Amino acid sequence: MKDNRSMSGFCRDCLAPASGTERRCRTCGSPRLLAHPELDKLAIAHIDCDAFYAAVEKRDNPELLDKPVIVGGGKRGVVSTACYIARIHGVRSAMPMFQALKLCPDAVVIKPNMEKYARVGREVRERMLRLTPLVEPLSIDEAFLDLSGTEKLHGAPAAYVLASFAREVERDIGITVSVGLSYCKFLAKVASDLDKPRGFSVIGRDEAVTFLADKPVTIIWGVGKAFAETLAKDGIRTVGQLQRMEREELMRRYGVMGDRLHRLSRGEDDRRVEPESEAKSVSNEITFDRDIAALDELVPILRAMSEKVSARLKKAGIAGNTVVLKLKTRDFRLRTRNRQLSSPTRLADRIFRTGVDLLQREVDGTPFRLLGIGVTDLTDASLADPPDLIDIQAQKRALAETAIDRLRDKFGKSAVETGYTFHCPPAKG
Repeated sequence: MKDNRSMSGFCRDCLAPASGTERRCRTCGSPRLLAHPELDKLAIAHIDCDAFYAAVEKRDNPELLDKPVIVGGGKRGVVSTACYIARIHGVRSAMPMFQALKLCPDAVVIKPNMEKYARVGREVRERMLRLTPLVEPLSIDEAFLDLSGTEKLHGAPAAYVLASFAREVERDIGITVSVGLSYCKFLAKVASDLDKPRGFSVIGRDEAVTFLADKPVTIIWGVGKAFAETLAKDGIRTVGQLQRMEREELMRRYGVMGDRLHRLSRGEDDRRVEPESEAKSVSNEITFDRDIAALDELVPILRAMSEKVSARLKKAGIAGNTVVLKLKTRDFRLRTRNRQLSSPTRLADRIFRTGVDLLQREVDGTPFRLLGIGVTDLTDASLADPPDLIDIQAQKRALAETAIDRLRDKFGKSAVETGYTFHCPPAKG
């Protein structure tokens, strides 16, 4: 890269230098110029792939390019991602599929292909890591980056490096990203949402308080719908109102959250960009094609899902101390139940049996649209499943599971089935 440290701005399409007064690039004619008084001083970025799942599907099938695309779990599921054409009709992520199709009946619905999305996500992540080792993933398609101190390495300030990165991802991987650049994580994340898709927005330190003043309180990290309603009852709807309140008053009203409101409303965020950490949980869930209320129908599905969670744990060399059961009713009410084990496990048998015990307590005739099982409090597999000297049958089941794993490794996953999962549809997710 050439040295662009002295420039006040540049063209995002051809990267030629540009001033803040021009409307179009003098080199390529593009209107996508980037200029900011603090452009060369900022190094904390948030990168977010645009409508990621849908973008990958459109990349792989050009016939979908001009069509509304929804990636989701069929009529019974929810929207995972909607392309921007579908979003014009009001379709949003996590919206029930039936509602999305009412808003956009012409949408092309595609079943998620998580293996493919994970592969593309890894490609993008690998390119991020070429920019800086300080990459903190938030999900498969977004991450924070800290490019502080990398100017000598790249021969250019962070803004220029990030714009070049966005061009390369679009050219080489075939999807687009939006970039937010600031001096802290909170405002970098806010900035990346300002100009989607293919956006690049900057929020500097000098403008932070003014920028935030007229924004709704929901722009603050941690303020969801319920807490926003609480604030509204107290007459607080904008960030500017929070800025005018004393920290002590906010903490008196809202406890620890009051301190966060005080700091973030003023653009104060000292959280560091932390490189990728270990997974906090391993789980599997499925949204049914029809509501299921009967225990004898739920149990085989739970067994298949437990086996999938177990396989992931064994492959990763980890185990979990707590089993978590997740259920969602037909009216989208979520039930989560968990139980801490006497020792960590990675065995499908222990995960399943604990899950069944939790499930039996919840089956009361209520129809469920979703079932999930997983483990948390992860630890190294060397600590998992010590011999049970009291329950001899449990030890026999553990040995049998090990034998089944060997057969499946040699002959394929469907080589051996338990009585629970025979003729049971495969667990998704």
